[in-house]
Amino acid sequence: MKKLNGSLKGKVLFITGGSRGIGLAIALAAARDGAKIVVAARTVTEHEKLPGTIYTAADEIRAAGGEALAVQMDVRDEEQVKAAIAEAVRVFGGIDIVVNNAGAIYLSDTGATDMKRFDLMMALNMRAVYMVTRHALPHLCRSENPHILNMSPPLNLDAGWFAPQVAYTMSKYGMSLCTLGMSREFKDYGIAVNSLWPETAIDTSAVRNKLGGDKTVPFSRKPEIVADAAYWLFNQDSQEVSGNFFTDVEILSKTGMTDFSAYNCVAGHKLMADFFLGAAPDRMPVPVESSKATLMAIVEEARKAREKAAEAVVTEVDAGAAVETASVVVAAETAAVVAAETAAVVAAEAESVSEPAANPLQELCCQSHW
Repeated sequence: MKKLNGSLKGKVLFITGGSRGIGLAIALAAARDGAKIVVAARTVTEHEKLPGTIYTAADEIRAAGGEALAVQMDVRDEEQVKAAIAEAVRVFGGIDIVVNNAGAIYLSDTGATDMKRFDLMMALNMRAVYMVTRHALPHLCRSENPHILNMSPPLNLDAGWFAPQVAYTMSKYGMSLCTLGMSREFKDYGIAVNSLWPETAIDTSAVRNKLGGDKTVPFSRKPEIVADAAYWLFNQDSQEVSGNFFTDVEILSKTGMTDFSAYNCVAGHKLMADFFLGAAPDRMPVPVESSKATLMAIVEEARKAREKAAEAVVTEVDAGAAVETASVVVAAETAAVVAAETAAVVAAEAESVSEPAANPLQELCCQSHW
């Protein structure tokens, strides 16, 4: 693969969800080269469970050596997306790299996922990638080395990755389908489209809030491992490296790195593998909201109702058979009586035939003979 000059100096990165976590880590990695970063996210005030805002992120980017533009944007709102992209172009003169990092995670099975949550995940994950990319496309076409990076997994169709959280998996794979299709669609424009996914859990607010709290931290790596992988990718020729579903370790291995322990949150601690890589486990390693107990109770109730109905049918059949048997007996007895009466009549008629009345002609003959 052709590696470029190894610097993102002067490049414009438009990062959704860039106020914290992986998005911020990617921004800081580019900022150290002197890149220009658009932090496009919703958070403008501090939250107890969501540290950082677009303004604090912009301050960190400037402190790292980059330029920053903080833009409040909800990736579900098309007008806000269009306005944020227009502002980025107005301030920085264009867009070279789009990082579709914003997203939502809610691990629940079908019965436990209401349509509000379903729509939220589809909007923040799949739809946002499509919409941001669509509106940034004309500007990317003007870039010398344009890249689109979707933070989404490889398309692993093991049903075990779907069953516990169908809606979430669909929404993340929707992002990956954008990578698959757009990488081919944008080939003639020289725009690279790739997906990047961590091999292990990453210590972010989303992981802490949704996947088990602070106890997940020792099992996780730092966001910098993903940022360093993204940095390598952005320095590749966009016409040669596209349509890939990379993992962070896979990319860093290309640089010759073999020891990744520096990225561990707790040295020497066992790490938790991320979703969608390899065969799905029999049981998810993190909490998943499930409606199974409720639905199994319905299944059991229905099974008992069917058994009871079947027993009632058998009882009815037995009663009907008894009635039919009695009817047969009565019919047989009636037939016997009829047969007996018929036999009596036949016998009586036979007796009358065996003693015929005297013939008067015979009597006359006898008389004349004498």
